[in-house]
Amino acid sequence: MASTAGKQEPVAPAADVAPGDDEADEARALAGAPDEADEEPEATREVVESESAELEEMRALESVTLDPTAKPSAEVMQSLRRLGLANPLRMRMLDALEEPTFREDDSPEQLPLITNLATFDVRSIQDRYDIPVEMQPLVAQYIQFFQGPGRRWFRKWMSRSARYLPVMQPILEKHGMPLDTVYLAMIESGFSAHAYSWAHASGPWQFISSTGKQYGLKQDFWVDERRDPLKATHAAATYLKDLYRELGHWYLAWAGYNTGSGRVRRMIERHGTRDFWALAEEKGLAKETKHYVPKLIAAALVAKNPSAFGFSDEEFDYERPLEFDEVELTDATDLDVVARAAGVNIQDVQDLNPELKRWCTPPASTKHPYKLRLPKGAGPQFVEGFKRISPAERLTFRVHKVKRGDTLSQIAERYGTASEAILQMNRLKSARTLKLGADLVIPIPASKAAAATGGAIASKVAQARRSGVVAHRPEDEVPAGTPKGPVAAGPVKTETLNGRTRVTYGVQSGDSLWVIATKFNVSVDDLKKWNNLRRRNPTLQVGSLVYVWPQGTAQVQERAGTVVVAKQVASNAGKPVSGGKVHALAEGETLWSVAQRYGVSVQDIMRWNNIKDHRTIPTGKVLSLSAP
Repeated sequence: MASTAGKQEPVAPAADVAPGDDEADEARALAGAPDEADEEPEATREVVESESAELEEMRALESVTLDPTAKPSAEVMQSLRRLGLANPLRMRMLDALEEPTFREDDSPEQLPLITNLATFDVRSIQDRYDIPVEMQPLVAQYIQFFQGPGRRWFRKWMSRSARYLPVMQPILEKHGMPLDTVYLAMIESGFSAHAYSWAHASGPWQFISSTGKQYGLKQDFWVDERRDPLKATHAAATYLKDLYRELGHWYLAWAGYNTGSGRVRRMIERHGTRDFWALAEEKGLAKETKHYVPKLIAAALVAKNPSAFGFSDEEFDYERPLEFDEVELTDATDLDVVARAAGVNIQDVQDLNPELKRWCTPPASTKHPYKLRLPKGAGPQFVEGFKRISPAERLTFRVHKVKRGDTLSQIAERYGTASEAILQMNRLKSARTLKLGADLVIPIPASKAAAATGGAIASKVAQARRSGVVAHRPEDEVPAGTPKGPVAAGPVKTETLNGRTRVTYGVQSGDSLWVIATKFNVSVDDLKKWNNLRRRNPTLQVGSLVYVWPQGTAQVQERAGTVVVAKQVASNAGKPVSGGKVHALAEGETLWSVAQRYGVSVQDIMRWNNIKDHRTIPTGKVLSLSAP
């Protein structure tokens, strides 16, 4: 990772730190503190979780395999069967685990170990590499790990490398970097653009937010450039060159990439040597860092000579090299529209643009266009096809942060769009409840013509319904931020939906449908219909929520958390409050805190509500805040 703080045992993926601030960010990483960009939108969460799980599973197996004191897992025991009976790694692991991994009648698979690592002279192939490689005990163990327990992951990495090496290595060369540095991305992420670690490191080079920003990788609501294989490679090359200039050897630069340059620099100063292997024998470097350099050497040795280390070409399903056309967009554009104009699959567009966090491109302009990648050869077709898409079929986008009390239908009405279109654009299956503070992409017509015809929005609604997404009725939606547990009794929330006022009412002791209906001048049948209560005599639980659409003069609205009764809302004691304020006493509140909030005295509240003892007021009691 770029760069990574030391860790506590057991070994786990390292947490990144910004250069020169190792300890501060190390503590932050160990505490699991999120960074500014770790909130993943639902649109990309599934692919991120899938590719991240691969990375974490590999690292967990690596930790157990190379650490004799770690607890073995069933997967490790099964993977051991792939090693030859005479394999030294298997023998060491058997001794450490102290349990058999095969029965006498087993016929474990024998690997065609062409190279005997005990006698192999790495100098015979050193001239094939432009990074320093040598055979050390841990290098040999990692080679055996890739041959055995980690074999299926190494196959994936090799298969994926064919897609990225042709674009990453020219970038490294442009920066004057050794081309074989590319194998650092292999051990960091397995060449996965969406890999995301528990330390909030992202992308093929596993930058954390702070280090990525320091090296020019934008991270905002729309994009995370740490995921872009080209942009992230430029940043990694610059960062590694800085580390090399500071520390003086590629082994030390790699170690600094993992743990932070400050830690490595202090080790050099303390022990008076730049020999990584000597420093690795001393205290001060985490096990992750001590293993990082030999792991990179082993990956490079095997990746460039797979047959020499027991791999055959038939094992690898090489991906096609990354090739693309680039087009410039001057406004936020729906990826569905892009794919349709270019005559390609939307999945292909997403695969070529992993930095995109939304299902549209970021806002742009003629002066600052957004460059989007399309499959090779699709660029000219997009340019012509996009011209033919009428304004009525185009959308523009706004960002809405969900506030307390928001419902999907309210948001849709505010922006002049459809609830299903919002669901489709944000890949949400349901919006019965919205996450407080979440950012939603709101698709709206790009022009008056589009608004008049509704073509683009109608298309989004149709897409949503084809995928099984249907918005709830407004009366079935739960306002964002509504408590899930017991709530203060009485009217706790008001809102306007389609021109009508709806009250969210907290059921209090003594309430029934008839009592609530009487308070709001509505019928019991209406209450049952609004709240989907089918039983003849439903039981209401104290603290549950009931939705009420007041009739006539019993209109209720909320002002800064206070329920204002326009004409009539009964108090618990049954006394009407005319034109005044009321407050439902929440848990932990006192008459003094309520009095301070509304600028009245405790004595007045007690007099207005006929309270004899302020210490015995139950939570949920509705207090009148003005004279009867």
